[in-house]
Amino acid sequence: MTDQRVLPRTLVMLLCAASAVIVLGGIRAVGSIVGPALLALILILAVSPVRTWLHRHGAPGWVLVAIPLAIVLLVLLGMVATLTLAIAQLAALIPTYDKQFQQLVLQAQELAARIGIGTQQINEAINSFYPGKVFTIAQEFLGGLVGAFSGIVLVIVLLLAMCLDAQAFSRILALGAARRPLLIGALHDFAHRTRRYLVVSTGFGLVCSALDVAALWFLGVPLPLLWGVLALITNYIPNIGFVLGLIPPALLGLLSGGFKTMVFVIVAYLLINFVVQSLIQPKYLGDAVGLSTTLTFISLILWTFLLGPLGALLAIPLSLLTRTLLIDSDPDGEWAAALVSGNVPGEGRPAAEGSEKNGGGGKPPVT
Repeated sequence: MTDQRVLPRTLVMLLCAASAVIVLGGIRAVGSIVGPALLALILILAVSPVRTWLHRHGAPGWVLVAIPLAIVLLVLLGMVATLTLAIAQLAALIPTYDKQFQQLVLQAQELAARIGIGTQQINEAINSFYPGKVFTIAQEFLGGLVGAFSGIVLVIVLLLAMCLDAQAFSRILALGAARRPLLIGALHDFAHRTRRYLVVSTGFGLVCSALDVAALWFLGVPLPLLWGVLALITNYIPNIGFVLGLIPPALLGLLSGGFKTMVFVIVAYLLINFVVQSLIQPKYLGDAVGLSTTLTFISLILWTFLLGPLGALLAIPLSLLTRTLLIDSDPDGEWAAALVSGNVPGEGRPAAEGSEKNGGGGKPPVT
């Protein structure tokens, strides 16, 4: 009779935690490479239905590469160009609000004196937000944006390479479906969830952005297009994205129209966000994300720490990829899938939406 020694559970947990720290540390160390590569992967998944449709209609090989690549580049470079132009306009606009800022300082000092609060600390805090410093920050941001073009070039090269390999990669996965049905099914489910998340988030993000632009234009807040683009981008950041998109137009509304305008901006953003993103969007998105609220927030912090702002934008897709590789492809991962999704098995929809699909196997992920 063979004596089989089983490692203590505590030791197994410590070894897993140590391995995770090593992997995450490696990702952070090479984040300048991993970040663009993951961004390119998500973008390729987003346009893969276009390539599939073209292939189904007998398009030649070069069209299968050129059309999806052109769509991605048009969106990516168009957004960068819009942000660059809008930020340049912001840098020229901020210094014109010196007079309004001084009036706000006087009003704050009078209010502080009226309620018996010392003004020295208030003056130091207010002076730290002097508009001239905002102009310097805007210039530094423009310089950082120009420096980010090296990353964009890497993304473009990776997009081209992935577009060239997509057809062969899809066939390879189809061949492997018989041997690894659970893994291939999980990858297919990941591609489906990611596309659904991107399509729904982009659609409702455009709606929110258009409504935000209309509200800001009606209230007379300068550069409404910039804040609309910012609202669209921050829409992909879970939990705190709405707040990040609200702060700049609210502050500019305070400078341009006073406290009343700032309140109207905040109320308009709250109403638009609540109706569109809290009431309507979840009905269309459903449980495509498959992550609990707590895990979503933790993933936002983790991926932002590892990859910076790009990690914040891709927090949901990257967490879905992690779930696919570690949980959904595991035959015994049903309990873990329920834990990370927050859905109790047997109540409503299954905890792992792709579990039934994965059990059938043979359906390769569309890349």
